[in-house]
Amino acid sequence: MILVDWQLRDRIGRGSIKIDPYDPTLVQPNSLDIRLGNHFVWYKGGTDVIDPYNQETVTSQVEEAHAESFVLQPGQFVLAETLECIGLPDNIVATIEGKSSIARLGVTLHQTGGWIDAGFRGTITLEMANVNSRPVKVYAGMPIGQLVFYTTERAEFPYFKKADAKYLDQRQATLSRYHENKKKGKPGTTKQ
Repeated sequence: MILVDWQLRDRIGRGSIKIDPYDPTLVQPNSLDIRLGNHFVWYKGGTDVIDPYNQETVTSQVEEAHAESFVLQPGQFVLAETLECIGLPDNIVATIEGKSSIARLGVTLHQTGGWIDAGFRGTITLEMANVNSRPVKVYAGMPIGQLVFYTTERAEFPYFKKADAKYLDQRQATLSRYHENKKKGKPGTTKQ
């Protein structure tokens, strides 16, 4: 079930859903608007391959900035943080969705990473891209997206209990930590 405005206010007020900083004017009928933080991370252009299993390639040729605004160039991909730090209990999950007014400028908020597990704590790393043919300027503090919250059964192992919770308590735009996964052999083959 999707939580509606009064349910969101109630759960935030009781501390079941944690939002910091919390602005009650950002509660919408079926979601909570979230704002853009001021930390941005992006890859420099080039031809070097990024290997998700190789930390050095994931973290090399990266630039970052703390800024009150950022100009997304056409075709540019940037990681950004949300202003809000959230905390979910073991029976609520969330998805991050773009705001239509921002999408109409050509700015996408997440590529495929829009799911937030029950038990997650931290800021959310946005996977922003500009698909417009013109640059678009975004500002720290502006409503950039919305969180939709769903109730579920209680998770046996919520995110904060997982041994491999790579992004728990993150507080800024965070590069991929896929390299922390163990590389497996090709399907249908066995290692000798």
